[in-house]
Amino acid sequence: MFQSPLKMAKRDYYEVLGVQKNASKDEIKKAYRKLAVQSHPDKNPGNKAAEEKFKEATEAYEVLGDDEKKAAYDQYGFAGVDGMNSAQDFSHFSQTFRGFEDIFGGDFSSIFDMFGMGGGAPRHSSSSGGMRQGANLRYDIELPFKDAIYGTKVEIQYAHNETCTSCKGSGASSGTGRKNCPTCQGSGQVRRSQGFFTMASTCPNCRGEGVIIEHPCKDCGGSGVLKKWQKLVITIPAGVENGKRVIFRKYGDAGPNGGPAGDLYVFIKIKPHEYFERYGNDLYCAVPVSITQAALGAEIRIATLDGKAIKVKVPAGSQNNKLLRVREEGVPTGNYRGDFYIKLIIKVPEKLSKRSKELLEEISRIEGEEESPKLIPLADLQD
Repeated sequence: MFQSPLKMAKRDYYEVLGVQKNASKDEIKKAYRKLAVQSHPDKNPGNKAAEEKFKEATEAYEVLGDDEKKAAYDQYGFAGVDGMNSAQDFSHFSQTFRGFEDIFGGDFSSIFDMFGMGGGAPRHSSSSGGMRQGANLRYDIELPFKDAIYGTKVEIQYAHNETCTSCKGSGASSGTGRKNCPTCQGSGQVRRSQGFFTMASTCPNCRGEGVIIEHPCKDCGGSGVLKKWQKLVITIPAGVENGKRVIFRKYGDAGPNGGPAGDLYVFIKIKPHEYFERYGNDLYCAVPVSITQAALGAEIRIATLDGKAIKVKVPAGSQNNKLLRVREEGVPTGNYRGDFYIKLIIKVPEKLSKRSKELLEEISRIEGEEESPKLIPLADLQD
């Protein structure tokens, strides 16, 4: 049959989905899903070009996502698949439907969830007007190293939504109320046919609430909430780690229409300490000792992070970078406390008195260090 030259020729299905001819079924699914999300009519209201792209991508997937149709298309082109979706051939339709289920999570209705439409019951009750939880809030705080280790209390101030006291969160002026939305009849959704399935989207009139306010509250404008500053003293638990968050339930934004409040997430950033470092539940610090203290052994006094003075024994013959362990002087977390490790740094004097030099030279002669050192074969070093 002659085809009018005014009708635009179809694009190759592989070109439509942006995949190669040897693409796997998973690659075809992923390509279609990406295009469906980008060009879905409910994501692009009034955009005819996006709607056509969505239809084009859906048609391409109906063919390439079906083994039999794909084989026919690969061999004969469009002529091989014309008529395969006729009303008399429901087997191909059911295979396509199962393909959609596979792509969008095992339930065809999940395609609506993905676009924020919801295929089942509306989220908000039409009789009560619905009660949504308020938004969660984030607050970033920087703590001194010591406060993060041992815990502390901090006063913070932040802006959040509080329930309007004038309307008690209803959004309506005193003596008035709400009524079902005439556009969606209280369902919160409007539906329209799109090909072989029905699309549901949020009602533009009531924004999914299912109800409208005829006389909004003058203080909150009908939202049921007011923006206010909140002061709060929060407790930071001992042993909190850098980058962690502490959740304070019900301290976020109040929900609209008297709904429950969201949560406050406090994210912790810890300032580095000049002398101490943390690894897990253990604390580390470096302490300088003299050559004689390291060689002969000594007892030294060290201040812990909490300012307590402790005595530590340096064993005779200690080498540079040796670690000394003090049990249960590390990070407290619950019923457990880590250890405190002291790294010995042997300090070599930059200047020596005449007597000190003489004594060190005498030690050198006693130890035989004046003799030429014995060369160690390179092979022994490699072993």
